[in-house]
Amino acid sequence: MKRILLSAFLGMLSLTAYGFDFDLKSLDLNKLKGVVDKAQGLCEVDEKGETEIGGNVAANLLGVAPPVKDERIQGYVNRVGLWLAMQTERPDLVWHFAVLDTGDVNAFAAPGGYIFITKGLFLKMRNEAELAGVLAHEMVHVLKRHHLQAIQKNAQVGLLADAASLAAGGKDNSEIMKKAISAGTELYARGLDKDDEFEADRMGVVIAARAGYDPYALPAVLQTLDAMNPQDSSLALMFKTHPAPGQRLQLLDATMTPKMDGYATQPQVEARLQQYLKPAVARQDPAVAEKPAAKKGKKKAK
Repeated sequence: MKRILLSAFLGMLSLTAYGFDFDLKSLDLNKLKGVVDKAQGLCEVDEKGETEIGGNVAANLLGVAPPVKDERIQGYVNRVGLWLAMQTERPDLVWHFAVLDTGDVNAFAAPGGYIFITKGLFLKMRNEAELAGVLAHEMVHVLKRHHLQAIQKNAQVGLLADAASLAAGGKDNSEIMKKAISAGTELYARGLDKDDEFEADRMGVVIAARAGYDPYALPAVLQTLDAMNPQDSSLALMFKTHPAPGQRLQLLDATMTPKMDGYATQPQVEARLQQYLKPAVARQDPAVAEKPAAKKGKKKAK
């Protein structure tokens, strides 16, 4: 990989023929190698580095939407999340879960084990199994290092620009990590690759089933989203950064049926979620404090 990246920089030697007049004598090859090392290192970052990047990205997200000021809800979501984490290949990662104080309907993950669900989406949960499905989906992004891979891909795309700036004496290596954190934050406006989202759906239902929940609860959430008005402003970012719920339902149905049918009778745990949900709903709008119970059984795309 380093050889490929260095080859890209060597290709810059011919750019002067196309009107790019760099002072090649001023190009510090040690700095140039540092840029390559930084970009290459993003895909090989250890857990400490992953947590550092994720912590900074998470801080940026929390700066836009702080956690809901309700210790009961935050503690509950963390207990569900940590139970799910125990069913994964990274149970010892220091996982963090939080409900963000925004009416937007969405959920996010950041490298290093940071998982967020918005208040807007949390209030649409009908049972704990649905909450578990949403959290498990986001956890897969961490487990599969989807964000780090996307940051590393963006870093490679930006290498020529970094090299040009280095040639002009405009950057030092310390700025590359800042760029990685910035790129990680920008992903939440642009979204991950669709294949990453589909993989998170497929693996998320498995994690939920391992934890003892009805795995068809995640498709039920997607059905809820699919039934909402696509012009609803609270869905704007969700629909911009994720594949259409109907497409996700279709692919999940093909994956889950009939393999997961035997787990469809696992509990949805409605009552426990309602203990935390109803007070939150009542505080937001007393007129909608009562929510219809979820139907038990297998959910399929229609």
